[in-house]
Amino acid sequence: MNDDLKNLGQMTPPAPSPAARARALSLAMQAFDASENNSDATQGTAGGRRQSSIFNRLWSYVMNKRFLAGSALATLLVVPAAAFLTLELTRQGLPVDTVKSTGVAMDNKVAKTEQADAPASLDSEAQKPHAEMALQDRQLVQPEPQQKKQPGGYSADETAALLNSQDTQGGSAKRVASGTAAASSAEQADAVAQPEMAPQVQGAMAAAPAIEQGMISERLAMPSPSPAPVDTLAQPEENRDRFSSADTNPVKSVATDPVSTFSADVDTASYSFVRKSLIAGEMPDPESVRVEEMINYFPYDWPGPDGKDTPFRATVTVLPTPWNANTRLMHVGIRGYDVAPAVAPRANLVFLIDVSGSMDEPDKLPLLKSAFRLLVEKLKPEDTVSIVTYAGNAGTVLEPTAIKDKAKILSAIDTLQPGGSTAGAQGLEAAYNLAQQAFVKGGVNRIMLATDGDFNVGPSSDDELKATIEAERKSGIFLSVLGFGRGNYNDALMQTLAQNGNGTAAYIDTLAEAQKTLVEEAGSSLFPIAKDLKFQVEFNPQQIAEYRLIGYETRALNREDFNNDKVDAGDIGSGHRVTAIYEITPKGSPAVLNDDLRYGAAALAEEVDVKASPELAFLKIRYKQPDSDTSQLITTPVTQTNTVATLEQAGRDVRFSVAVAAFGQKLRGTDAVSAYPYGSILDLASGAKGEDGYGYRAEFLNLVRLAKSLSGE
Repeated sequence: MNDDLKNLGQMTPPAPSPAARARALSLAMQAFDASENNSDATQGTAGGRRQSSIFNRLWSYVMNKRFLAGSALATLLVVPAAAFLTLELTRQGLPVDTVKSTGVAMDNKVAKTEQADAPASLDSEAQKPHAEMALQDRQLVQPEPQQKKQPGGYSADETAALLNSQDTQGGSAKRVASGTAAASSAEQADAVAQPEMAPQVQGAMAAAPAIEQGMISERLAMPSPSPAPVDTLAQPEENRDRFSSADTNPVKSVATDPVSTFSADVDTASYSFVRKSLIAGEMPDPESVRVEEMINYFPYDWPGPDGKDTPFRATVTVLPTPWNANTRLMHVGIRGYDVAPAVAPRANLVFLIDVSGSMDEPDKLPLLKSAFRLLVEKLKPEDTVSIVTYAGNAGTVLEPTAIKDKAKILSAIDTLQPGGSTAGAQGLEAAYNLAQQAFVKGGVNRIMLATDGDFNVGPSSDDELKATIEAERKSGIFLSVLGFGRGNYNDALMQTLAQNGNGTAAYIDTLAEAQKTLVEEAGSSLFPIAKDLKFQVEFNPQQIAEYRLIGYETRALNREDFNNDKVDAGDIGSGHRVTAIYEITPKGSPAVLNDDLRYGAAALAEEVDVKASPELAFLKIRYKQPDSDTSQLITTPVTQTNTVATLEQAGRDVRFSVAVAAFGQKLRGTDAVSAYPYGSILDLASGAKGEDGYGYRAEFLNLVRLAKSLSGE
């Protein structure tokens, strides 16, 4: 072996190459084998100084500054240093491959543990992920402008003198060894970011002399400690998504509780959040599933009203229940009046944008900025936009500016950067002030809040924010909420703000969703045609024994709230569709869950005789014009003429919405559909897909497939 080294010592140092790296590795193995015979030698030096730290300090400085890397000067100066490090480590009995595991962060660890033994410090450092070590090295190692002592106890001049001495005393054999070691060390930093380097080393082994290949193979067969996997060290991020908790609507007896009352809901946030979860390979949190928002996500072709004097039209269909042969579904589809774009009122919009530190994620602020750019392109020249941001405190980025000055608005959006805590309440106050400043009488005055929902500075409880919103909405300024991101999303608060601000809530998980919400459905998102929209259904006890409202758990109202104009309810925009579905149990069906009341018949005899009535139920809709505080009433009786005998006879949109309802209930864990498989939902939706210009329904089919796979069904 010594003869091989002497022969190598007569050669000119080669340029770094795969073969050079292989030879460097073989020499390192020699050093390791030699150290095995000297394991009992005293570690360290008599002077108490650690020479390895000298090289580490110089190496980190040189390589971070990058003015020596790849140059001839690197070969002349750094190569001897590498040889010195190899000799010093073998003198201390430290395996060379342990040094490799620590990468470029070795200098930092030696500097921090100068009083500890070298092997112990390096073994500890080897447990850090390589990428983190490289980052620490770049941040902590800085050039020293004055002659300060290095971690090992030497000054810069002493270091240079010692390196020169080691080079001249070591002879040509040491220069060759250091040259090959430097080639290996120079590639070490690249290996941190390039795990595929291992095959390159294997290729280099094939070109090495047979004796070197044998040494390398023997060394690789030896067990050695390896760094712990990153995923075992990293702590999983805490999921702080927050949702409103509401029990699934129960089955109610018509004999004791014949009236159902609820507020309209045209929000779509739940569907988008469910989609994001499934695409991420996770079943959604059941509390994140609001079935009515999933149903209302899709545009259905319900018949609309003839004119704006009666802004709604209801279409009712009674059909068999796909998941229960002994019940039926009462399907109610509402469509609002469509405001023509040419006659749409002027819009005064305030973008209230969360730029706190929690928004520093690709699916938060960057996506938010792109979404608002889309909306700006949709608005008319006479519309105005203001921008308020909030983090540690609120600030006005853009005063009310007409869309005709579009470049100024887009530039203001582009300058937004994240940072700080979340003073959301201050932002709301500033936004309402700007909205009042540019208020358009008879037009649309709306704040569009874009956030992940994290309000952690100032008044932040739901009740406090609700009170603020309620006080401001009386001035005619509506509030819409756009949610972004996961892991910190406060859906519960977003719902509170939107419901009490006479606005809607949407969740933007992709740019395509931003296009749908803010461009394709801009009319319904921005231009209200009615507010405080309420539904009330009274079931005929002679025809229907029981009923269950599917969804709308967070929109339930008391019976007396229907006629009370002081009670707030949902709002609806131009062309909005609202769908509600009841599962009803006919009188005498084996699916009836509640026993008849002992005194029910006698009590009924004293009331109005309804036995001869063909009505199954009576639907009432109450609403207010956007600028009015007095409600108006629309009524629709539900009779046998609204029924169809088979599921196939129901309209295509009716069947598809029923499939979405089944899917939402199953994700939510509703007992009624527990035995109805995802495959059947997929078949029902596939058969009712119909025209799908935007691909929303095809996407839904894929989500059902994902849920089926994730559930293990």
